[in-house]
Amino acid sequence: MGTRDLWADWLLARRFPDEDRRPVLAYLGRIRDKVLDNAGLLGGETLLDVGCGDGLIGFGAMDRGAGKVVFSDVSQDLLDTCESAASELGLADRCRFALASADDLAVIESRSVDVVTTRSVLIYVKDKEQAFAEFYRVLRPGGRVSLFEPINSFSRPVSPGWLWAYELPGLEPLVERVGSVFERNQPPDSDPMLDFDERDLVRLAEQAGFGEIQLQLTIEVKSPGPRSWESFLRTVPNPKVPSLGDAIEEALEPHEREELIGRLRPLVEQGRGRVRSAVAYLSATSG
Repeated sequence: MGTRDLWADWLLARRFPDEDRRPVLAYLGRIRDKVLDNAGLLGGETLLDVGCGDGLIGFGAMDRGAGKVVFSDVSQDLLDTCESAASELGLADRCRFALASADDLAVIESRSVDVVTTRSVLIYVKDKEQAFAEFYRVLRPGGRVSLFEPINSFSRPVSPGWLWAYELPGLEPLVERVGSVFERNQPPDSDPMLDFDERDLVRLAEQAGFGEIQLQLTIEVKSPGPRSWESFLRTVPNPKVPSLGDAIEEALEPHEREELIGRLRPLVEQGRGRVRSAVAYLSATSG
C-alpha cells in the first residue's frame, strides 16, 4: 500500500491519539446530525458534501434518504476510502466522487444539487469568498447550504505561558519555542484557520446571494478533564502541523524538556486546565 496524502493520513490515522475513540466519534456524530438537521434534507434530494473526508456527513445523508450524494474532497485517498465504503454498503449507484477544492467546484455543474454541506472545511480555505460563490452556483433555486466551522480565532493563547489549555507561568520562553514550531508550519498572519469569525461567515453568505441566513455560535470555556499523557503528546490538531510531542522534542534541549514536562504532565493527567472553544453552524437558502 502506498503512502497516503497528508489529509488522509491525518484523518484516518493521526487525528485520534486516544485508544478509546468513542467520545470523539459521538461528538462528531452530533455535529453530523445537526448539520443535516439544519440542511432540511428531503428524501430523494441530491447533497454535495464539500470536504467529505471519510464520509461522515455524506453517508449520514444517505441514511436519511438522500437520493444521491456527491462526495468532494482535495484528497484522492479520502475519495477512494469513501468509494470503497460505498461499494461495501451497496450504495455506489447513489454516489459520485469529485476531486475538487471548496473554492473551485468546476467539476460540479451549476444548479445541480439541492444541499451543500461542510464540516471544518472553510478553516483550511484561504479564498472563502470564492468558496461561498461556488456553493451558491452549484445549488438549485431554493437549495440550502449547511455548514459547521470552528472559530479558531477564539481559541488562541490567552497569555505567553499558555500551552494547549494549560497555564505554565515562569516557563514562557520554553512555551514560546514550542509554539514557534507550529508557527513555522502555520504562520498565524497567513493562516486561514485564524482569518475569520462568525460575523465573516454571515457576511460572506450574504455577499454570495444567500437569503434566510441563520447562524448559531456556541462558546465553551471548560476543564479538559483528566487525560493520558501519552495520548496528549501524540495529539495532532490538524494535518499541517506535528504532534505536540514532536514539537517539544524539536524545540527544547533535554533538560528543558524535563522541566516543561515536569510542570505540564500533572496538569494534563489531573485535568487542571481550561479549554476555550467556539463553533458556528450556519444555514442559508439560495435564491
